[in-house]
Amino acid sequence: MPVRCVPGSPQIQWVLLISRQGKMRLSKWYGTLSQKSKAKIVKDVTQLILARRSRMCNFIEYKGMLLWLTTESKIVYRRYASLFFVMGISPEDNELVTLEIIHRFVEVLDRYFGNVCELDLIFNFQKAYQVLDELIVGGELQESSKKSVLRVVLQGDSVEEAEQGPCAPR
Repeated sequence: MPVRCVPGSPQIQWVLLISRQGKMRLSKWYGTLSQKSKAKIVKDVTQLILARRSRMCNFIEYKGMLLWLTTESKIVYRRYASLFFVMGISPEDNELVTLEIIHRFVEVLDRYFGNVCELDLIFNFQKAYQVLDELIVGGELQESSKKSVLRVVLQGDSVEEAEQGPCAPR
């Protein structure tokens, strides 16, 4: 019988942002996996997503071999401009809720960056991770309010600016 990547794992097992060229722009893992296992998942998911046509379903059943375990999960993804936002979830979890979480993440990034693009994520990746960490903690949706997430991230920016002072290099 197939098992989850991590027994008792959270709703969201991992988050990947992949460009249309197949380059990884962000990855976040909510479970313990070896580097080899992570690399296999990234390779498999990238190949699966990039090979699909735009009109195909945004959910994919994923069955892979990681070490001696047969893992089973669902891949939920959505393309925004030149980026694929991808989440791996447990087989029994709700795909539509996950699509909504992806959309919420993109909306907060849009508000923070003012119409986010791939270059924003390349040069300000730490802010993308900060937004993701405010939304999702331990693989579970922590905060659903876009305003609350944005407020916390902007407060962090204010603290950063105050600590740097007026003489800090820009």
